[in-house]
Amino acid sequence: MFVNIWRGSLPLRTYWATELANTFQAVSNISRGNVRHFMLCGHHPIPSPAIRLVASKVTLGVAKRFRSKVSHALKDHSEISENLTQIFAKPRAPRRRGKSQEQGEKGYPVVAFSTAEEFNLDALKVAISKQELYSVVEENEMFKVQESEHQGEDVVHIKARYNVDSEPREVFFFRDGTAVFWNVSDLEISNFLRFIRPFESGRYNEKLVLGEREIMSYNHGESKKTILRNDVIELASSADSSLEKYTFSNGIALSVKLGIWEASLEKFIDSIEFISEDLKAGRKIRMTREEVLRKHGELFALRHLLNLSSDFLDTPDFYWDNEELERLYLQTINYFCISRRTRVMNEKISHCAGLVELVSSHLSDKHHIRLEWMIIVLIMVEVGFEFLHYVDPK
Repeated sequence: MFVNIWRGSLPLRTYWATELANTFQAVSNISRGNVRHFMLCGHHPIPSPAIRLVASKVTLGVAKRFRSKVSHALKDHSEISENLTQIFAKPRAPRRRGKSQEQGEKGYPVVAFSTAEEFNLDALKVAISKQELYSVVEENEMFKVQESEHQGEDVVHIKARYNVDSEPREVFFFRDGTAVFWNVSDLEISNFLRFIRPFESGRYNEKLVLGEREIMSYNHGESKKTILRNDVIELASSADSSLEKYTFSNGIALSVKLGIWEASLEKFIDSIEFISEDLKAGRKIRMTREEVLRKHGELFALRHLLNLSSDFLDTPDFYWDNEELERLYLQTINYFCISRRTRVMNEKISHCAGLVELVSSHLSDKHHIRLEWMIIVLIMVEVGFEFLHYVDPK
């Protein structure tokens, strides 16, 4: 406590030093019987029993006064420290893998973001070429990835024209809205994320994008084979490693995209959590049939993306002709637990679909009961009119 006070400002240290000196001097004078500082009346000495009594009272009073001032000072000090903490503390994005935060210390960084549902890669290539800072790597027949007539190429690979050091800076843009940066600084990544906004379709929330990023590191090993060892990508000593980098980028891109969908599913689960509570408490369900239908649509759209519009359940055709690249791809998938996470996500979707279906059936039954009562009322009205006609034929 006193150490923290003593580390304060210079006026505060001077004040407390003076107070302490005065207190110790007073107590010392009384304990030695120096009664010149303490007289009951006039200048006559006080007997020793009275000296002890006055000493105890004076010491107690000084101690109370000192404790009061110390408590006020500590309260002000704690308030200032709390304000400074609120000002300078930076919130950290929650990470799924604790090891990822330390990967940058083991080599060159690899960072992946999923910023949107889809990129317009054709327009993005043209815009990057006009900037003249990065050059688009023209793909040969071996590097074409699942190219189709209505979509074109599914990945754009660019390299920096001006290198900061001996290691080149490269970026892979995937059509599904994911970008993987190799040896690119944080400042340059921020500029890239702002640059690609006009070419995004279905942009995600910025906080979600930053929170669901994936971080790894890589270096160049002495082996002739590229491996993933001790959470670090070790590239082979060969001259060109574009295919290996693409393979790892493909796996990392799947992980970060799956992370975005997992966050979307968690948000959906939070939005229907009250339904279980209402059912358990026997309360009226606070949803309309239109809202239930929209929830059905959200679930089936997410299930469609997960199982039909992605490569989470199967290995892409690109790796079938190259066993070495397929091995690296499967290693990356296993490292990020893609299969297990996909299975868990499908189970959660099935559970949510069952709950929404239960609510839909309940609301449909209520609607049917309402229609039945309307028909009964109409029949009763018709019977009433017939009875009136029977009583009074005129």
